[in-house]
Amino acid sequence: MTEKSFRIREKRFRSGCVLALGLISFASLPPAHAQWAVYDGANHVQSILIAARELQQIDNQITSLANQAQMLVNQGRNLATLPLSTLSTLQSTVSQTTALLAQAQNIAYSVQSVEQQYQQSYSSVSSGMSDSTLFNQAQTRWQNSVGGFEDALKLQARVVGNIPSDSSAMTQLVSASQNSTGALQAAQAGNQLMALQSRQLSDIQAELAANGRAAELERARQAANEAGAEAQYQHFAQYDAYVPEAVSVPGSGD
Repeated sequence: MTEKSFRIREKRFRSGCVLALGLISFASLPPAHAQWAVYDGANHVQSILIAARELQQIDNQITSLANQAQMLVNQGRNLATLPLSTLSTLQSTVSQTTALLAQAQNIAYSVQSVEQQYQQSYSSVSSGMSDSTLFNQAQTRWQNSVGGFEDALKLQARVVGNIPSDSSAMTQLVSASQNSTGALQAAQAGNQLMALQSRQLSDIQAELAANGRAAELERARQAANEAGAEAQYQHFAQYDAYVPEAVSVPGSGD
């Protein structure tokens, strides 16, 4: 039952009660033909007072029911759920960013992978290696650096591509929060806004990680290349020094 229909029934009930009270008063009058009957005015007044008190109790009950109905309407508004949800969009965006991180080239975002690759190509450079081995390691390090910069650029493109969808979602959530009819809808809109901010922070974290990975790979490459250059110099220094010799050229007359 809606509040409006409840108020209409309340007015009809009160009108009926007033009419019934009038009929009770009219019925309590002595018949006209019984002129010898004794009219008990005190009893008549007492009956009217009892009926009035009963009507007052009914009126109080109607008012109480109306207040309860309004309270239920307010509770219904507070418990109404938000018709807008951006959870699936946020989850899809996070999945795409996670997939890009999983596609990291050569050296993945794994402690075991970093330790293995770093040991093989960066920290194992020595003069005891052959020139071909030193060259292959330098080539691997160059490929790792180039791949790291490419991964960082891809992730940056993904983060920038998320800006339009984030702006649209934020506009919808703010509008839903401002137009919410109850506490639950406002809270749900606020929770979704916080989820959007958390997803944006995860994008920033992923971008910082990708940029840091690319920068560290390049610094490690430069340090390893210096060690490789020193090893190649040691190889060159092992050969005997050049001794000039006289050369006779045919037809010179000497």
